Amino acid sequence: MSFFLISFLSLYGGLHVYSFFRLRGLFTPGQPAIALLAWWMILMTTAPLLVRLSERAGMDRCALFIAWPGYLWMGFIFIFVSTLLLMDTIRVASWLSNRLFSTSTPSFLTSRITCEIALLVAVAASCYACYEAWHIRSEHVVITTTKLPPNIQKIRIVQVSDIHIGLLFNEKRLERIMKVVRNAKPDIFVSTGDLVDGKLNREDDHAHMDKLAAMLASIPSTSGRFAVTGNHEFYAGLQQALAFTNAAGFTVLRNQSVHLPTGITITGVDDPAISGDEKEVEISEQTLMKSVSKDSFHLLLKHRPDISEGSDGRFDLQLSGHVHDGQIFPFNFLVKLRYPIPCGTTITKSGSRIHVSRGTGTWGPPMRLFAPPEVTVIDIVSQHSSKRQ
Repeated sequence: MSFFLISFLSLYGGLHVYSFFRLRGLFTPGQPAIALLAWWMILMTTAPLLVRLSERAGMDRCALFIAWPGYLWMGFIFIFVSTLLLMDTIRVASWLSNRLFSTSTPSFLTSRITCEIALLVAVAASCYACYEAWHIRSEHVVITTTKLPPNIQKIRIVQVSDIHIGLLFNEKRLERIMKVVRNAKPDIFVSTGDLVDGKLNREDDHAHMDKLAAMLASIPSTSGRFAVTGNHEFYAGLQQALAFTNAAGFTVLRNQSVHLPTGITITGVDDPAISGDEKEVEISEQTLMKSVSKDSFHLLLKHRPDISEGSDGRFDLQLSGHVHDGQIFPFNFLVKLRYPIPCGTTITKSGSRIHVSRGTGTWGPPMRLFAPPEVTVIDIVSQHSSKRQ
């Protein structure tokens, strides 16, 4: 915990220090605005920690009061610093060009003007990011197969991922998501982890969480509803998260497989964050994959978009999430360093398919920039049926 705290304060605090020294150039030295700016930067650096401490102490109103400005500011500062770094890189390149090739620096590449440009871009982009996070997109994937029974022409799977039900998540937000899911009319409804976020065992929050669970449970699905754990189920408190997921009508597959009469076998694996005594079933993913017949269409639910050794070629479709496509541009480039499989549908080396969702909700800042939230609609179509059409 101390390592995480030191890392967080170093990285997030560093963003604020860099921003402070660039922003103070917009003010006349000695103005009270500089002191106010410094105090604001200190407060916002510690805001995410204050939110978590307030939640743990049961001070929900205080946590909410800090969370809204704190997380909106987090999204803004990410965009602002990214833009500043780009502008400062251009300034350094221009300076090098001047020294090496005796070129002239454009008039707009001053420290003050580039900071003003970055500030305007960050404000505009942050406003758009709040708008984009609110509008759910439906992504449609069609996969043909010979593995469905002769009497089944099509199975529709609807995937949500990374909803992050927590402090800043309200019923209105969930209703927008559920409307898209309901309109898709799923045969199978799945959640690929991080359904919840934050502490779920607060006494004064039971009625609210019960209502959200009932909203999720109201979605009809003819062939079942299945979920897997994500890392935030572990952070939120595994037993409370599982209780909420079950109340929402999902069967949680924890290193388990289930075969449906429709000819589809669904395997779900726990997130690596869940280990030791909290594991439901002590069985490796490779062993689990080998136990499934190759004659059925094999759907693998796995929170993180990793393909484990021995799994590739043993599933027909893997559904994952976790990465949010970076959530706020340009963090998608950083995400790809750790998870190179892009969001969307990809064919693996051994001919399996994996679909990585951009996520349906948000983590931290209630913002998305060039990474809109999605509900994924996957149609598994019988190859014989598609030929007749």
